[in-house]
Amino acid sequence: MSGPTPTLPAYGGGSLADVLPSVAGALSVPGEQNQLGLPQASRYAVLLLDGLGWNLLRRHPELAPYLSSLQARPLTAGVPSTTATSLTSLGTGLPPGAHGIVGYSAIVPETGALLNALAWDAPVDPRRWQPHPTVFERVAAAGVATRNVSKARFDKSGLTAAAFRGSAHRGADTIEDRLDATRFASREGSSSLVYVYDSQLDYIGHMQGCESWQWRKELTAADSFAQRVRSALPRDAVLVVVADHGMVDIAPENRIDLDADPTLSDGVRLIGGESRFRHLYCVPGAEPYVAERYRELLGDQALVLCRSEAVERDWFGPVEERVAPRIGDVVVAALGPVALVASTRFPQEAGLIGVHGSLTEDEMAIPLLVDAG
Repeated sequence: MSGPTPTLPAYGGGSLADVLPSVAGALSVPGEQNQLGLPQASRYAVLLLDGLGWNLLRRHPELAPYLSSLQARPLTAGVPSTTATSLTSLGTGLPPGAHGIVGYSAIVPETGALLNALAWDAPVDPRRWQPHPTVFERVAAAGVATRNVSKARFDKSGLTAAAFRGSAHRGADTIEDRLDATRFASREGSSSLVYVYDSQLDYIGHMQGCESWQWRKELTAADSFAQRVRSALPRDAVLVVVADHGMVDIAPENRIDLDADPTLSDGVRLIGGESRFRHLYCVPGAEPYVAERYRELLGDQALVLCRSEAVERDWFGPVEERVAPRIGDVVVAALGPVALVASTRFPQEAGLIGVHGSLTEDEMAIPLLVDAG
Protein backbone atom coordinates (compact mmCIF):
# COMPACT_ATOMS: atom_id res chain seq x y z
CA MET A 1 0.00 0.00 0.00
CA SER A 2 1.28 3.48 -0.82
CA GLY A 3 0.34 6.55 1.15
CA PRO A 4 1.33 7.82 4.60
CA THR A 5 3.51 5.62 6.78
CA PRO A 6 2.15 4.82 10.25
CA THR A 7 4.10 5.83 13.34
CA LEU A 8 4.34 2.70 15.47
CA PRO A 9 4.21 2.78 19.27
CA ALA A 10 7.60 2.54 21.00
CA TYR A 11 6.51 0.39 23.93
CA GLY A 12 9.30 -0.52 26.34
CA GLY A 13 11.50 2.55 26.31
CA GLY A 14 9.99 5.37 24.28
CA SER A 15 6.27 5.50 24.98
CA LEU A 16 3.94 7.24 27.39
CA ALA A 17 3.65 3.96 29.31
CA ASP A 18 7.33 4.27 30.22
CA VAL A 19 7.03 7.66 31.94
CA LEU A 20 5.74 6.82 35.42
CA PRO A 21 7.85 3.67 35.86
CA SER A 22 10.87 5.86 35.02
CA VAL A 23 9.70 8.50 37.51
CA ALA A 24 9.35 5.76 40.12
CA GLY A 25 12.90 4.63 39.34
CA ALA A 26 14.14 8.20 39.65
CA LEU A 27 12.40 8.38 43.05
CA SER A 28 14.41 5.27 44.06
CA VAL A 29 11.33 3.07 44.46
CA PRO A 30 12.63 -0.50 44.78
CA GLY A 31 12.18 -2.66 41.68
CA GLU A 32 11.36 0.21 39.32
CA GLN A 33 13.48 0.87 36.23
CA ASN A 34 14.30 4.40 35.08
CA GLN A 35 14.29 3.53 31.37
CA LEU A 36 13.98 7.15 30.26
CA GLY A 37 17.02 8.28 32.26
CA LEU A 38 15.21 10.90 34.33
CA PRO A 39 17.20 12.78 37.00
CA GLN A 40 17.25 11.30 40.49
CA ALA A 41 15.17 13.29 42.97
CA SER A 42 12.99 12.81 46.02
CA ARG A 43 10.10 14.88 44.63
CA TYR A 44 8.45 14.73 41.21
CA ALA A 45 5.51 16.40 39.52
CA VAL A 46 4.09 15.07 36.25
CA LEU A 47 1.94 17.53 34.31
CA LEU A 48 -0.12 16.12 31.45
CA LEU A 49 -1.35 18.67 28.93
CA ASP A 50 -4.10 16.88 27.03
CA GLY A 51 -3.65 17.18 23.27
CA LEU A 52 -0.16 18.74 23.17
CA GLY A 53 1.40 16.81 20.30
CA TRP A 54 5.15 16.92 19.73
CA ASN A 55 4.69 18.32 16.22
CA LEU A 56 2.22 20.96 17.37
CA LEU A 57 4.66 22.21 20.01
CA ARG A 58 7.57 22.25 17.56
CA ARG A 59 5.52 24.26 15.05
CA HIS A 60 4.85 27.03 17.58
CA PRO A 61 7.89 27.50 19.85
CA GLU A 62 7.31 31.24 20.03
CA LEU A 63 3.88 30.65 21.60
CA ALA A 64 5.28 28.35 24.30
CA PRO A 65 8.67 29.78 25.28
CA TYR A 66 8.84 27.98 28.62
CA LEU A 67 7.91 24.53 27.33
CA SER A 68 10.14 24.98 24.30
CA SER A 69 13.11 25.81 26.55
CA LEU A 70 13.01 22.51 28.44
CA GLN A 71 15.06 19.39 27.87
CA ALA A 72 12.94 17.58 25.29
CA ARG A 73 12.57 14.34 23.40
CA PRO A 74 9.63 12.77 21.58
CA LEU A 75 7.80 9.72 22.86
CA THR A 76 4.86 7.92 21.32
CA ALA A 77 1.37 7.41 22.58
CA GLY A 78 -0.02 3.90 22.48
CA VAL A 79 -2.65 2.74 20.01
CA PRO A 80 -5.16 4.21 19.68
CA SER A 81 -3.76 7.69 20.39
CA THR A 82 -6.65 8.79 22.56
CA THR A 83 -7.10 10.07 26.09
CA ALA A 84 -8.70 7.11 27.87
CA THR A 85 -6.15 4.67 26.48
CA SER A 86 -3.20 6.98 27.08
CA LEU A 87 -4.11 7.96 30.64
CA THR A 88 -4.42 4.30 31.55
CA SER A 89 -1.04 3.55 29.97
CA LEU A 90 0.43 6.45 31.94
CA GLY A 91 -1.11 5.32 35.22
CA THR A 92 -0.35 1.63 34.90
CA GLY A 93 2.90 1.71 32.94
CA LEU A 94 1.35 -0.85 30.57
CA PRO A 95 0.43 -0.91 26.89
CA PRO A 96 -3.27 -1.16 25.98
CA GLY A 97 -3.15 -4.90 25.28
CA ALA A 98 -2.37 -5.43 28.95
CA HIS A 99 -4.45 -2.77 30.72
CA GLY A 100 -7.44 -3.36 28.44
CA ILE A 101 -8.75 0.12 27.69
CA VAL A 102 -8.35 -0.20 23.95
CA GLY A 103 -10.10 2.96 22.83
CA TYR A 104 -12.44 5.83 23.51
CA SER A 105 -15.20 3.25 23.32
CA ALA A 106 -15.07 -0.53 23.05
CA ILE A 107 -17.33 -3.52 23.39
CA VAL A 108 -18.01 -5.24 26.70
CA PRO A 109 -17.75 -8.81 25.38
CA GLU A 110 -19.80 -10.29 28.21
CA THR A 111 -22.86 -8.14 27.44
CA GLY A 112 -22.40 -6.76 23.93
CA ALA A 113 -22.77 -3.21 25.27
CA LEU A 114 -20.46 -0.35 24.30
CA LEU A 115 -18.35 1.16 27.10
CA ASN A 116 -17.33 4.80 26.69
CA ALA A 117 -14.19 4.80 28.84
CA LEU A 118 -14.28 8.55 29.54
CA ALA A 119 -17.92 8.58 30.64
CA TRP A 120 -17.74 5.00 32.02
CA ASP A 121 -21.35 4.60 30.98
CA ALA A 122 -21.74 0.82 31.27
CA PRO A 123 -22.08 -1.17 34.54
CA VAL A 124 -18.49 -2.42 34.51
CA ASP A 125 -16.26 -2.64 37.59
CA PRO A 126 -13.14 -0.66 36.63
CA ARG A 127 -11.00 -2.78 38.96
CA ARG A 128 -12.01 -5.92 37.12
CA TRP A 129 -11.83 -4.28 33.69
CA GLN A 130 -8.27 -3.12 34.51
CA PRO A 131 -6.97 -5.48 37.24
CA HIS A 132 -3.25 -4.67 37.19
CA PRO A 133 -1.67 -2.61 40.00
CA THR A 134 -1.04 0.98 38.97
CA VAL A 135 2.33 2.69 39.25
CA PHE A 136 0.70 4.97 41.81
CA GLU A 137 -0.11 1.97 44.01
CA ARG A 138 3.47 0.72 43.78
CA VAL A 139 4.92 4.14 44.53
CA ALA A 140 2.57 4.73 47.46
CA ALA A 141 3.42 1.29 48.88
CA ALA A 142 7.06 2.42 48.95
CA GLY A 143 6.14 5.35 51.20
CA VAL A 144 6.01 8.12 48.60
CA ALA A 145 3.21 10.67 49.12
CA THR A 146 1.20 10.22 45.91
CA ARG A 147 -1.40 12.73 44.74
CA ASN A 148 -3.62 13.30 41.69
CA VAL A 149 -4.66 16.89 40.99
CA SER A 150 -7.52 17.21 38.49
CA LYS A 151 -11.15 18.28 38.29
CA ALA A 152 -13.29 17.31 41.26
CA ARG A 153 -15.75 15.34 39.11
CA PHE A 154 -13.00 12.93 38.08
CA ASP A 155 -12.59 11.66 41.64
CA LYS A 156 -15.32 9.01 41.39
CA SER A 157 -14.97 8.19 37.71
CA GLY A 158 -14.39 4.67 36.47
CA LEU A 159 -11.38 5.81 34.45
CA THR A 160 -9.75 7.28 37.57
CA ALA A 161 -10.28 3.99 39.40
CA ALA A 162 -8.81 2.04 36.48
CA ALA A 163 -5.82 4.27 35.80
CA PHE A 164 -4.98 6.26 38.92
CA ARG A 165 -6.00 4.23 41.95
CA GLY A 166 -3.38 4.47 44.65
CA SER A 167 -3.13 8.25 44.36
CA ALA A 168 -5.09 10.52 46.67
CA HIS A 169 -7.33 12.73 44.54
CA ARG A 170 -7.25 16.49 45.01
CA GLY A 171 -10.25 18.06 43.30
CA ALA A 172 -9.25 21.35 41.66
CA ASP A 173 -11.55 22.98 39.12
CA THR A 174 -9.68 26.26 38.55
CA ILE A 175 -6.08 27.05 37.70
CA GLU A 176 -5.53 28.64 41.09
CA ASP A 177 -6.99 25.59 42.83
CA ARG A 178 -4.67 23.32 40.86
CA LEU A 179 -1.65 25.41 41.72
CA ASP A 180 -2.58 25.49 45.42
CA ALA A 181 -3.17 21.73 45.48
CA THR A 182 0.13 21.12 43.69
CA ARG A 183 2.02 23.44 46.04
CA PHE A 184 0.68 21.59 49.08
CA ALA A 185 0.94 18.04 47.72
CA SER A 186 4.50 18.45 46.46
CA ARG A 187 5.71 19.18 49.98
CA GLU A 188 4.10 16.22 51.72
CA GLY A 189 6.28 13.58 53.36
CA SER A 190 9.96 13.08 52.67
CA SER A 191 9.27 12.01 49.07
CA SER A 192 6.37 12.90 46.80
CA LEU A 193 4.80 12.32 43.39
CA VAL A 194 2.13 14.72 42.16
CA TYR A 195 0.21 14.16 38.93
CA VAL A 196 -1.52 17.23 37.46
CA TYR A 197 -3.96 17.07 34.54
CA ASP A 198 -5.21 19.89 32.31
CA SER A 199 -7.66 19.35 29.44
CA GLN A 200 -8.25 22.82 28.01
CA LEU A 201 -5.89 22.58 25.02
CA ASP A 202 -7.60 19.38 23.85
CA TYR A 203 -11.05 20.91 24.32
CA ILE A 204 -10.21 23.97 22.22
CA GLY A 205 -8.62 21.76 19.58
CA HIS A 206 -11.73 19.62 19.25
CA MET A 207 -14.07 22.61 19.06
CA GLN A 208 -12.02 25.11 17.02
CA GLY A 209 -9.27 23.01 15.44
CA CYS A 210 -5.58 22.81 16.31
CA GLU A 211 -4.75 25.17 13.42
CA SER A 212 -7.03 27.90 14.80
CA TRP A 213 -6.05 31.15 16.46
CA GLN A 214 -8.03 30.01 19.50
CA TRP A 215 -5.80 26.93 19.84
CA ARG A 216 -2.66 29.01 19.50
CA LYS A 217 -3.91 31.35 22.20
CA GLU A 218 -4.61 28.37 24.46
CA LEU A 219 -1.11 27.01 23.84
CA THR A 220 0.30 30.22 25.30
CA ALA A 221 -2.03 29.84 28.30
CA ALA A 222 -0.88 26.22 28.76
CA ASP A 223 2.74 27.36 28.62
CA SER A 224 2.06 29.92 31.34
CA PHE A 225 0.28 27.32 33.46
CA ALA A 226 3.19 24.88 33.15
CA GLN A 227 5.63 27.56 34.25
CA ARG A 228 3.42 28.39 37.24
CA VAL A 229 3.31 24.70 38.17
CA ARG A 230 7.11 24.70 38.16
CA SER A 231 7.12 27.78 40.40
CA ALA A 232 4.72 26.09 42.82
CA LEU A 233 7.10 23.17 43.37
CA PRO A 234 9.95 22.96 45.86
CA ARG A 235 13.26 23.98 44.34
CA ASP A 236 14.63 20.43 44.46
CA ALA A 237 11.61 18.88 42.71
CA VAL A 238 11.66 17.75 39.07
CA LEU A 239 8.82 18.67 36.73
CA VAL A 240 7.99 16.36 33.81
CA VAL A 241 5.52 17.59 31.18
CA VAL A 242 3.90 15.07 28.84
CA ALA A 243 0.83 14.71 26.66
CA ASP A 244 -1.55 11.90 25.77
CA HIS A 245 -1.77 12.44 21.98
CA GLY A 246 -1.45 15.03 19.25
CA MET A 247 -4.20 16.20 16.91
CA VAL A 248 -5.13 16.84 13.28
CA ASP A 249 -7.88 18.96 11.76
CA ILE A 250 -10.33 17.34 9.34
CA ALA A 251 -12.40 19.45 6.95
CA PRO A 252 -16.18 18.77 6.90
CA GLU A 253 -16.03 17.48 3.33
CA ASN A 254 -13.54 14.79 4.43
CA ARG A 255 -15.80 13.32 7.10
CA ILE A 256 -17.27 10.02 5.90
CA ASP A 257 -20.59 9.38 7.63
CA LEU A 258 -20.98 5.67 8.37
CA ASP A 259 -24.64 6.21 9.20
CA ALA A 260 -25.38 7.73 5.77
CA ASP A 261 -24.36 4.67 3.74
CA PRO A 262 -26.17 1.42 4.69
CA THR A 263 -23.51 -0.70 2.96
CA LEU A 264 -20.98 0.43 5.58
CA SER A 265 -23.07 -1.24 8.27
CA ASP A 266 -23.55 -4.53 6.41
CA GLY A 267 -22.11 -7.27 8.58
CA VAL A 268 -21.36 -4.80 11.41
CA ARG A 269 -23.22 -5.28 14.69
CA LEU A 270 -21.50 -2.52 16.70
CA ILE A 271 -19.24 0.45 15.96
CA GLY A 272 -16.76 1.63 18.58
CA GLY A 273 -13.58 3.66 18.83
CA GLU A 274 -13.69 7.14 17.35
CA SER A 275 -13.54 8.84 13.99
CA ARG A 276 -9.81 8.35 13.37
CA PHE A 277 -9.65 4.82 14.79
CA ARG A 278 -12.73 2.66 14.46
CA HIS A 279 -13.40 -0.69 16.10
CA LEU A 280 -15.90 -2.59 13.93
CA TYR A 281 -17.52 -5.54 15.70
CA CYS A 282 -18.84 -7.88 13.05
CA VAL A 283 -21.51 -10.49 12.62
CA PRO A 284 -19.75 -13.88 12.85
CA GLY A 285 -18.12 -14.71 9.52
CA ALA A 286 -18.51 -11.19 8.10
CA GLU A 287 -15.02 -9.94 8.96
CA PRO A 288 -13.47 -10.51 5.49
CA TYR A 289 -16.37 -8.80 3.73
CA VAL A 290 -16.34 -5.81 6.11
CA ALA A 291 -12.56 -5.40 5.84
CA GLU A 292 -12.71 -5.52 2.03
CA ARG A 293 -15.57 -3.01 1.88
CA TYR A 294 -13.66 -0.49 3.97
CA ARG A 295 -10.45 -1.05 2.02
CA GLU A 296 -12.31 -0.32 -1.21
CA LEU A 297 -13.80 2.82 0.33
CA LEU A 298 -10.63 4.23 1.83
CA GLY A 299 -7.75 2.99 -0.32
CA ASP A 300 -4.44 4.35 0.93
CA GLN A 301 -6.23 6.83 3.21
CA ALA A 302 -6.45 4.22 5.99
CA LEU A 303 -5.08 0.94 7.26
CA VAL A 304 -7.88 -1.62 7.55
CA LEU A 305 -6.84 -4.72 9.49
CA CYS A 306 -8.50 -7.71 11.04
CA ARG A 307 -7.93 -8.05 14.76
CA SER A 308 -5.27 -10.72 14.38
CA GLU A 309 -3.30 -8.54 11.95
CA ALA A 310 -3.35 -5.55 14.30
CA VAL A 311 -2.23 -7.78 17.19
CA GLU A 312 0.57 -9.27 15.06
CA ARG A 313 1.80 -5.77 14.24
CA ASP A 314 2.06 -5.07 17.99
CA TRP A 315 -0.22 -2.04 17.81
CA PHE A 316 -1.55 -2.73 21.31
CA GLY A 317 1.56 -4.40 22.75
CA PRO A 318 1.18 -7.98 23.99
CA VAL A 319 -2.57 -8.62 24.15
CA GLU A 320 -3.91 -10.54 27.13
CA GLU A 321 -6.59 -13.14 26.53
CA ARG A 322 -9.26 -11.19 28.42
CA VAL A 323 -8.52 -8.07 26.34
CA ALA A 324 -8.51 -9.51 22.81
CA PRO A 325 -12.34 -9.61 22.35
CA ARG A 326 -12.53 -5.88 23.19
CA ILE A 327 -10.58 -5.05 20.03
CA GLY A 328 -12.68 -4.71 16.89
CA ASP A 329 -12.98 -7.71 14.60
CA VAL A 330 -11.90 -5.12 12.03
CA VAL A 331 -9.98 -1.96 12.96
CA VAL A 332 -9.78 1.11 10.71
CA ALA A 333 -6.90 3.52 11.32
CA ALA A 334 -7.11 6.70 9.25
CA LEU A 335 -3.79 7.85 7.79
CA GLY A 336 -4.98 10.41 5.27
CA PRO A 337 -7.05 13.55 6.07
CA VAL A 338 -10.30 11.64 6.64
CA ALA A 339 -12.54 10.91 9.60
CA LEU A 340 -15.14 8.15 9.91
CA VAL A 341 -17.99 9.80 11.77
CA ALA A 342 -21.34 8.27 12.66
CA SER A 343 -23.81 11.13 12.81
CA THR A 344 -26.73 9.14 14.24
CA ARG A 345 -24.82 6.97 16.70
CA PHE A 346 -22.38 9.67 17.87
CA PRO A 347 -23.78 13.09 16.89
CA GLN A 348 -21.54 15.12 19.19
CA GLU A 349 -18.38 13.58 17.75
CA ALA A 350 -19.47 14.15 14.15
CA GLY A 351 -18.96 17.91 14.37
CA LEU A 352 -15.47 17.97 15.89
CA ILE A 353 -12.81 19.81 13.91
CA GLY A 354 -9.66 18.61 15.68
CA VAL A 355 -9.48 14.83 16.11
CA HIS A 356 -7.00 12.09 16.98
CA GLY A 357 -6.73 8.37 17.64
CA SER A 358 -4.75 7.04 14.70
CA LEU A 359 -1.11 6.30 13.89
CA THR A 360 0.06 9.41 12.06
CA GLU A 361 3.07 11.19 13.51
CA ASP A 362 0.91 14.24 14.25
CA GLU A 363 -1.33 12.08 16.46
CA MET A 364 1.21 9.62 17.89
CA ALA A 365 4.26 11.76 18.72
CA ILE A 366 4.12 13.40 22.15
CA PRO A 367 6.69 15.44 24.10
CA LEU A 368 8.67 14.46 27.15
CA LEU A 369 9.81 17.74 28.70
CA VAL A 370 11.96 17.86 31.85
CA ASP A 371 12.68 20.77 34.18
CA ALA A 372 15.03 19.74 36.97
CA GLY A 373 15.06 23.21 38.49
